[in-house]
Amino acid sequence: MCKYCCIIPDDVLRRLSEDKTYSAEVRRGLEQTLRFDVQLRKLREQARKLTTISQAVAPTLAALATAPAITLYNCQGSQTLPGASVANPGKSTDKTVKRAFVTTTAVADFYKSVFGRNSIDDAGMTMMSSVHYGANYNNAFWNGTQMTYGDGDGAIFVDFTRGNDVVCHELTHGVTQYTLQLNYSNEAGGLNESMSDVFGSMFRQWSAKQTVAKADWLIGKDIMGPRAIAQGLTCLRDMAKPGAAHCLAPQPDHFKKYKPGMDPHYSSGIPNFAFYKIATALGGKSWEKAGQIWYKSIVGLGTAPNLRMKKFADRTRKVTAQLYPGDAAVASAVDQGWKQVGL
Repeated sequence: MCKYCCIIPDDVLRRLSEDKTYSAEVRRGLEQTLRFDVQLRKLREQARKLTTISQAVAPTLAALATAPAITLYNCQGSQTLPGASVANPGKSTDKTVKRAFVTTTAVADFYKSVFGRNSIDDAGMTMMSSVHYGANYNNAFWNGTQMTYGDGDGAIFVDFTRGNDVVCHELTHGVTQYTLQLNYSNEAGGLNESMSDVFGSMFRQWSAKQTVAKADWLIGKDIMGPRAIAQGLTCLRDMAKPGAAHCLAPQPDHFKKYKPGMDPHYSSGIPNFAFYKIATALGGKSWEKAGQIWYKSIVGLGTAPNLRMKKFADRTRKVTAQLYPGDAAVASAVDQGWKQVGL
């Protein structure tokens, strides 16, 4: 079944909510987040279907604006979306509001300056976000039309707007919705989550002006709370070491470990590791070559809702030959990176 797109896997929330080493309040917040997340899945899937139908009727979108408007709403602890409109969010004294605005603006700039993309839909779509969602809500999600961020419980997770990779991860689910239109199950689901991790990681590196050698390749490092850190859990995922013990949700690093029906948050570790291998083999900055190959593979070869990992790997090989004809080093890096994960 397709799920709406969030950063924390359901089974992690379930496992933590059943861990009695945490306080009753923390466990209750995790359980409530899980229950609410289950009900939100249908909304995201319906939005994906509507996008598919809309693009079939009108394949070329009329541009709404030359650059996207960035709007912010404050749920003020409620679960009413979008919440109260925030005027001048870039000057807000609410750090969460301001951070969401600044980071979303930066993501729009990243996609425009690095890939030439005009917002989520490449047609100037307004980038709308809601913050302070729910009480101690332990997640962030793209629901098909907008972004929503919880404040975390302060123990396992902190304010989800603190992770700039988290912000880009979720907004990239929107980009995937308007490009490949990947389903959220089986191999396509793993690719869906991987696209968001890859571009979220690239954005984090781009923001810090890091080379692939300097980057830590962690996903969700900045949203981990003090209790989680004290237990040695320093991130959600690690693209360089998918199965590492410091990950809250360790992942497989080879296709032989893939199982049909696997949660996309886990199977995404396979293409994540391939991207890491390719980017580090190429050196320099991840968005300059590896990122260009990934982006072109997403937008340049049509929709593919049920795309398999081997097919996507072959797409990147084909795109590499188009973007870097005659460059044996780049072709080898891409080919070998995929082969190292069994693809």
